[in-house]
Amino acid sequence: MEEKNKERRVPLSPDLLRILACPKCKGDLTPCHLAPDVIEGLACPACALVYPVREDIPIMLIEEAVPSQAWTAGARSAADARDA
Repeated sequence: MEEKNKERRVPLSPDLLRILACPKCKGDLTPCHLAPDVIEGLACPACALVYPVREDIPIMLIEEAVPSQAWTAGARSAADARDA
């Protein structure tokens, strides 16, 4: 099953990464890598938030962002961060 998920992963386009900005502060985002070619989230250092990437789609909603500290502790959704 894991092999199938790996096959379907498509790296986010570098062009898309260049134009995406934090919806809260409009600042630059830094990719959070799960593996060298797999981006798991997009971090805003200014806001200390990480926007998750689910099924290769960046979730750019402020209410879905995970605080950086919770992300580092393993939370991968806003609900996980609230429950922690």
